[in-house]
Amino acid sequence: MATSKLRYEGKVTIVTGGSKGIGEGVVREFVKAGAKVVFCARGEAEGEKLEKELNGKGPGEAYFIKCDVTKEEDIKNLVEKTVEKYGCIDCLINNAGWHPPSKTIDETSVDLFRELLNLNLVNYFLFCKFALPHIRKTKGNIINMSSLVAQIGQPGAVAYVASKGGITSMTRALAVDEAKYGVRVNSVSPGNVWTPLWDQLATLTGDFEKSKKDGEEAQLLGRMGTLEESGQACLYLAAEATFSTGIDLLLSGGAELTYGKKTQVENA
Repeated sequence: MATSKLRYEGKVTIVTGGSKGIGEGVVREFVKAGAKVVFCARGEAEGEKLEKELNGKGPGEAYFIKCDVTKEEDIKNLVEKTVEKYGCIDCLINNAGWHPPSKTIDETSVDLFRELLNLNLVNYFLFCKFALPHIRKTKGNIINMSSLVAQIGQPGAVAYVASKGGITSMTRALAVDEAKYGVRVNSVSPGNVWTPLWDQLATLTGDFEKSKKDGEEAQLLGRMGTLEESGQACLYLAAEATFSTGIDLLLSGGAELTYGKKTQVENA
């Protein structure tokens, strides 16, 4: 008898911020692996377009729900609708977030800091809180999208780096608490992955080509990561890494290795 070769067949997976960027790459790879993927975003048109495209291809399926991840009721609604439709949750992939333009701490208001923590970190906490009662029943797993800069820092990004550091630390704490239920909790830390947001931020620098080239040359591999590779990293943690919990998987092309130009001291 032939056996299925689909890596995550029939597994009910939630992906936040799934209509574009890294989230889109995750949704595409999980649908290709046979999963039933519920994904959310604020933009209905993009979400519905992706849902239609992926359901026309299979072998898994996609189900889009509009959701503002800064609103607790929207998050709760998404989890409830997932369970209503599919009866369970096997995997939660927290990805929704934002990287603001470069700002020093002097240029960052406390309100902006709080807003970014709410968007990038608190939404992960709420999704975990509402989804875990269901994930415990399936002995499933959670994957939190963090960032390489949580470990190495980044100029002009104190609020963003703080939010991502919180994600990585929360992942480890949850892994400790949820192990007794058989639930694994891991994170992925991308370095430079080419996304629409990267494109936007490079444009804002005023020298798009230089910014893109600098981004590519920051990796030992001499290029940026792809959306497909981001999805594959998450799929590995969900489907194969069954003896891994509390780890942070670097998706960085070696950006954190060896020496590089680091000095930013201004001359008096």
